[in-house]
Amino acid sequence: MQRQLNFKVKRLKPNPRQTLQKEIQGHQPRYDDIFERSQHALRADSPTAEPIRQRLAEFQALWEQIRKETEKRHARLGEAREAQQYYFDAAEAEAWMSEQELYMMSEEKAKDEQSSVAMLKKHQILEQAVEDYADTVHQLSGTSRGLVAAEHPDSERIGMRQSQVDKLYAGLKDLSEERRGKLDERFRLFQLNREVDDLEQWIAEREVVAGSHELGQDYEHVTMLQERFREFARDTGNIGQERVDGVNRQADELINTGHGDAATIAEWKDGLNEAWADLLELIDTRTQILAASYELHKFYHDAKEILTRILDKHKKLPEELGRDQNTVETLQRMHTTFEHDIQALGTQVRQLQEDAVRLQSAYAGDKADDIQKREGEVLEAWKNLLEAAEGRRVKLFDTGDKFRFFSMVRDLMLWMEDVIRLIDAQEKPRTSQKTDLNRIWSNVVNNTSVFNPRVFVSSSED
Repeated sequence: MQRQLNFKVKRLKPNPRQTLQKEIQGHQPRYDDIFERSQHALRADSPTAEPIRQRLAEFQALWEQIRKETEKRHARLGEAREAQQYYFDAAEAEAWMSEQELYMMSEEKAKDEQSSVAMLKKHQILEQAVEDYADTVHQLSGTSRGLVAAEHPDSERIGMRQSQVDKLYAGLKDLSEERRGKLDERFRLFQLNREVDDLEQWIAEREVVAGSHELGQDYEHVTMLQERFREFARDTGNIGQERVDGVNRQADELINTGHGDAATIAEWKDGLNEAWADLLELIDTRTQILAASYELHKFYHDAKEILTRILDKHKKLPEELGRDQNTVETLQRMHTTFEHDIQALGTQVRQLQEDAVRLQSAYAGDKADDIQKREGEVLEAWKNLLEAAEGRRVKLFDTGDKFRFFSMVRDLMLWMEDVIRLIDAQEKPRTSQKTDLNRIWSNVVNNTSVFNPRVFVSSSED
């Protein structure tokens, strides 16, 4: 701005051409006066007319020569002024562009993302100034073309100078684009670095959760841990993979475009992918550990639940054997239902045994002993329940036999009483009565064999 102001001041100062023109214009009245007086003298037929005529002709010729020389000088000075004005403007343009070149060629690099953004904004302002300066360069180009078209004596030099200005401007624009590319490259590097740092920090935070050694205190606790970790693993996998893929795309784009720090970018990318792979492996390991802990605690839970159900069934096994035959038969039907119900428990016990075998092969030491102990408790209780159920079934069967025996005894005693009364009612046996007595005796013999306890027990067992 100061240079432009000085230029304007310089153009306003008087120059020798203007001074000479004013001096000639100042002498014009005097020339006219001399010419007028000479004309009067010539019209008066003075003896000195001839010398006056000669001097007047010389005077006119000299004045005309001065005027023509002045016009030529005016033209030459005008051409020189136009050329000098062009050279001055061209020099101004070259000086401005040279200053911008010094900035564009600067090797200063941003130290962080914030300074990178500031440098980009500053460059955008200068870049716009360079773009706007195209009008000045175009004006200079128009001036030079006009001077060349007017066949200015300095046309060749002016054309060469304009070529220099055009080349300098084109070079400045190239430098501006190159500088913009470097600044943008630096900005994208810091942007990628921030993305990588943020993602690595996120991965590190997830590693703390995935690296937990908490296995759960019981079945409910480990179930809750497993559900939470399953959700954590799903969210981590979805969100993390998307972010890692995004950073990898940015890194690949910078590397493929020939970024100056491609080696550093590749190193960041490898480090990030390695950290991500480690996290996924840690999640997989944690998932397997929780699954194993879940199986163990589920075994403990199932063993406890089955044992509780077995003991509960054992407690519910009644000791009542019935007061009569009908009651016994009712209790026998109830016991049959009970035995049918505990068959489902038998399936669970067998499954528990299979789980115990599998877990004992996976654990050793105290864990294996504890698994075997839990299994043994269930099997012992199950054995006791089966024995108790079998014992009650036998007792109910025996009780049923007992009440059937008592019933037969009552029936026989009633029959015998009837027989005794029948015998007592006969005074002297006649033929028909004798036949009736034989029949009665036959019935006595038959009922005696049925009444025999050994025969009853034998028939009951059959």
